[in-house]
Amino acid sequence: MPPRGPARETPAVAPAPGYPVPAPRGTGMRGAVVGAVVGGVLALGVVVFLSVTIGAGAVAVAAVLALVPLAGLLLAIRWVDRWEPEPRAALAFAFAWGAGVAVVVSLVANTLAQLALFQAGMDELAATGATAVVVAPLVEESAKGLGVLVIFLVWRKHVDGPVDGLVYAATVATGFAIVEDVLYFAQAQAYGESVALVFALRALFSPFAHLMFTACLGLALGWAARRGGMTWVWAAPLGWVGAVLLHALWNGAAVLGEGGGFLVLYVFVQVPLFVAAVLVVVWLRRQEGLAVAEGLEPYRDAGWFTPADLVMLSSLSRRAAARRWARAVRGPRAEQVLREFQDAATALAYQRHRVIHGRAGRTGAVDEHELARAAAAARARVHEVLGV
Repeated sequence: MPPRGPARETPAVAPAPGYPVPAPRGTGMRGAVVGAVVGGVLALGVVVFLSVTIGAGAVAVAAVLALVPLAGLLLAIRWVDRWEPEPRAALAFAFAWGAGVAVVVSLVANTLAQLALFQAGMDELAATGATAVVVAPLVEESAKGLGVLVIFLVWRKHVDGPVDGLVYAATVATGFAIVEDVLYFAQAQAYGESVALVFALRALFSPFAHLMFTACLGLALGWAARRGGMTWVWAAPLGWVGAVLLHALWNGAAVLGEGGGFLVLYVFVQVPLFVAAVLVVVWLRRQEGLAVAEGLEPYRDAGWFTPADLVMLSSLSRRAAARRWARAVRGPRAEQVLREFQDAATALAYQRHRVIHGRAGRTGAVDEHELARAAAAARARVHEVLGV
């Protein structure tokens, strides 16, 4: 617990050599806003193109249908991104990159590749299959992955570990998947296919497919961020290969499973992969709690926080329970004060990790000092309001 008198100096915690300090999360986001606007314009251009070539009515219906998987995907990302929410501008950039840049690149490259296969003498069925199983995974995961890599390199201070990498990769993939859904739903109407079947396959059976693919790269970059240095140089290609292979496996199951075999492949291959992905995410969220506790240990030892504080702060469920208790005994104001303390302590813990691993920038120690003061002040307000 922080002192009741004058603010205590930041505990002497030796930073790792060269430890840099991060700017407050959310700063330096002008480029993200500009990128989001550019990506949004490209996405709008794709929608206009589809409206002209397929029909405005079909595209409008497709857009409404696409809202169903979009809601589920955004809720899933929000569930993952609960420890230290990413800057909204960076997330907007990620979504717009997927919906605009990645979609445009993929549409052009996939179409040109399929035409080249036709000209090389392949029949329509073989060319379509080769495009789906070989070309599309390479092109689409490269286009989406480049956006994740841009975020990692340009706003590296905002990527603290695998969970952050996963959130950005999932957001890029969500933007891509939703525009692709609009394309498929609109084409189903235009070509007289079963819209209900296409909707079920994409929105109900496989809404998380693209997220699972691109997550491989996001996790690799997030892991590299926590390791520090130039680890990303070799980790990124490994993540990209994983994304391409998962994408190819999914598309291959769809192509080879036509005629009834797809359901078998889906149940025995894709469902286990999805369950494994969920388990990995749950495990990573728990690891984030341990990282928060570890980052705050020097401050607990120096008397800024109590052991009970760290127990509460290291678990999302205990945090929520504590806020409910605060609201019940002292009302909404107490709940807000406790939430502010939780957020301030989390920011301090992540900053501490950046310092330790040399990712905080030249002002790392100063930033940590300021975050420590903010967390101590927030803790003092908790004591004042709640008496604990």
